[in-house]
Amino acid sequence: MDVISLSDGRGSTAKIAPQLGFNCFDFQARVGDETVSVIDASPQFASGSEKPSGHGIPILFPFPNRIRDGRFSWSGKDYAIAASNASFHGANAIHGFCLDRPWRVASRGSDFVVGSFQLSRDAPDRSSYWPADFRIEVRYSLRAATLRADFLIVNPSSDPLPWGLGTHPYFKLPLSANSRASRCLIEAPARQEWDLVDALPTGRRLPISASKDLRDGAYFDLLKLDDVLTDLGAGPTVECSIIDEQAGLEVRQRFPAEFRELVVYTPFNRDAICLEPYTCVTDAINIERRGIETGWRVLTPGGEFRTWIEITAGDVIA
Repeated sequence: MDVISLSDGRGSTAKIAPQLGFNCFDFQARVGDETVSVIDASPQFASGSEKPSGHGIPILFPFPNRIRDGRFSWSGKDYAIAASNASFHGANAIHGFCLDRPWRVASRGSDFVVGSFQLSRDAPDRSSYWPADFRIEVRYSLRAATLRADFLIVNPSSDPLPWGLGTHPYFKLPLSANSRASRCLIEAPARQEWDLVDALPTGRRLPISASKDLRDGAYFDLLKLDDVLTDLGAGPTVECSIIDEQAGLEVRQRFPAEFRELVVYTPFNRDAICLEPYTCVTDAINIERRGIETGWRVLTPGGEFRTWIEITAGDVIA
């Protein structure tokens, strides 16, 4: 299977699998004399034998996380996503239409690559499940110890495009071979959480509980989470981080404020943590009909939207 390798020429590298949802499944960041393995994925991932949503950085579009029962209504029309032709978790559709299909490579260089996915062209069998066609373009670029993803969302159709965007990065712990995952500190600025029942929001936002409060950091071995955190602050950008105290290293993820939710997930029996920026809450397309603010967006015909996410490794700055 084709894998695209990026290099910044100074020791940092990344690998992207276009055939597997344009998944960046490997990022090795050079920090001083050490190489930090930032992203967690099975060694067999590039062969196509692993679950696409369980490794690397899956791209979630046009909806992140779940849609209840795979059903919703839009502009007076009912939609039902078929379990036989999309990702499902139990009874619920999950993570959109892009993460398990091939993307087209639009351009590439030694330190960047651009991938493109259009619903009507690259997954026409799924076109009837969504109210409008869409094109999503992602540009991965590598500079020093920073991996940057620039996103372009385009509505090429004559109908309004409802959408939400997320990524699902699996961060590898610890950050050094001489450290322990249990002593890695996880930080995120969320002040509230969404009340969940069976992983689906009830529509209520609550003050963040002590077991999920990462504002002052929490050690990885104390966390067992699969939660949607929100109220990430009032600034133009948001930052969450992993600090390996023993190694003196950290990984920071930065993104603009339109990513208003952060899903934090600790995979079972695995030294990895997912810090997932979302532009909307889980099942937003259904919840917003109740008059609840969810972050759900609509792009006008011919419209475009741009955003970005950066992941950087470096020394801990006291």
